[in-house]
Amino acid sequence: MPPETENAEQRFKAAFIRLKENKPLVLPKGSSVGQNNVAKEAGADPSALRKSRYPALIREIQAYLELMGAQQAKAKQRRERQQEKRETLKEQVNTLIKQRDQAQSELVSAHRTILNLLQTNAVLQTTIEELRPPATSLR
Repeated sequence: MPPETENAEQRFKAAFIRLKENKPLVLPKGSSVGQNNVAKEAGADPSALRKSRYPALIREIQAYLELMGAQQAKAKQRRERQQEKRETLKEQVNTLIKQRDQAQSELVSAHRTILNLLQTNAVLQTTIEELRPPATSLR
């Protein structure tokens, strides 16, 4: 291999590593890892990174992408499960809030009934006292 090719391959590998570590020098942080971006990060035209010239590096990039794709799929499933749990918990919270509000309503109603009964009892006690004959002495 001519030294020029080794230089290019080394630049591509360094660019690939920088993109994997999210420490690019040319592209903005958070850029996706892919053949085109590896070439751009290495300062080359995307068509320069060919499978025929750099088969090992291309396989490494593709393996990384497959691995990351699987990890992203798992992460997506995990996020979806967490979202479902959050929604279930939100539903439970809403149900509990409704139950609490209903219980408070019933408590207020019971207090009102108790107050009405106490007032009625007081009125009836007063009526009983008024209807009782006055106490007489037996002497």
